[in-house]
Order: sequence, then C-alpha cells, then structure tokens
Amino acid sequence: MHIVIMGCGRVGSTIAHTLEARGHSVAVIDQDADAFRRLGTEFTGITVTGIGFDRDVLTAAGIEHADAFAAVSSGDNSNIISARLARETYGVARVVARIYDPKRAEVYERLGIPTVATVKWTTDQVMRVLIPDQIASDWRDPNAEIALITLVLPNEWAGWKVEELEADGHRRVVGVTRTGHARIVGPGMVLQEGDQVHLAVDEDGLHELRPRVLAARRDHRDLPAEAAEEAHR
Repeated sequence: MHIVIMGCGRVGSTIAHTLEARGHSVAVIDQDADAFRRLGTEFTGITVTGIGFDRDVLTAAGIEHADAFAAVSSGDNSNIISARLARETYGVARVVARIYDPKRAEVYERLGIPTVATVKWTTDQVMRVLIPDQIASDWRDPNAEIALITLVLPNEWAGWKVEELEADGHRRVVGVTRTGHARIVGPGMVLQEGDQVHLAVDEDGLHELRPRVLAARRDHRDLPAEAAEEAHR
C-alpha cells in the first residue's frame, strides 16, 4: 500500500518507519524541512515540505494513488482539513486524524473520519490510576452506542467469576490484565484483586454497572480500619 502521513513529529516519524518496515511505500509531509531529520538516513520514502492541505503538496506525496492517509501534525485544524480533503476530494479509503480537542474528535467521528483524541485517552488512563472509581472508555463508536471500557476491579469483587460482571446483550468481559499481562478470558475465570477488566458495553450495560462500582468503593471506604484490612486478606 501507499500511505501518506502529514506531520513528521515523534508520532508521524514512528508511523512512517513502522509502515516502511512492513513493506509499504510511505510519503511524509511537514512544513518544517528540519523535521525530516527524525526519519534518519535509512528512510527510503518520499518527503514533501509544505502544508498538508495544499493540493500541490498532496499530489507530490502521491495522494492520488494513496491507499491511506494519516494526519498527525500538532494542529487540530490542519489535521481535520487535510483528512477531509483526502477523504472527500481524493477518495482515500482509509483516513485517520489526530485531534487534541475531544469535543472536536466526537464531531468528526460522526462525520465518518476516525480520530485519535490523545488528550482524552491520556486523561482517562491517568484518572484510572489516580481514582479507581473511574471507568475509563478506551474506545466508543461514533454513535456512542457501544464502548470498550477498562474497570479496575473493586477489592470486594475479588473471587467473582467473569460471568458475574456480564449481562446478556449489554455487557461482555473480553479480557483481563493481571500483573501487567493481558489475556482473553473464559466465563469460568476467577477474578483477583488488582485485575483490570476490559468490557464491551452498551449504554444500558454501563449505566447498570457504574452505580454497582461506586457502591462497592463506598462500602469499602465506610468499613472500619480493622474490617477493611481483613477484607484484603
């Protein structure tokens, strides 16, 4: 495949090297010619200096026969303009844009342009560690009907089987991360303290799960110190 990447920062240059190592042809666009130094001398693809939504620049990068386009510069506006141009004008089948503003990301997802909202994702990951009550969304479909979430298992639920967290048609456990290792699980798996549980949920499934998690955390905080210590044993 031929892939055009707009933005030669750390993300863009890493994607370019990864794609080239897999045998794809790659063209990289950046306004700053010095940015191409990140690609190193081993990079054999095309580099084009210019603005990513300039048609002459895109043509020089091979957009007319591109199979995919990634807009990963540091500017939301530039990313979304170039992504829409690639999709709507040049008919590129696979387009993705890096967007820092999560509200904008949701809008463009609904327009059919996949986005990576780095601020939202990073915030969710940090909040998951700082506040275990947080149920972080790792992915949500453009219509906000289905989400993949990660739940840090409440201590009180250690010993539960996977199926006790599930609800037919609304919530399904797809994996568990334990001691740093992720695994696909079966319904009979017993959950342990510290597990990160990855679930696919719809809105009903999430709304039903959230108060159960909050209640478990609240009940644990309300325990006397000795009882709480005993509960951990």
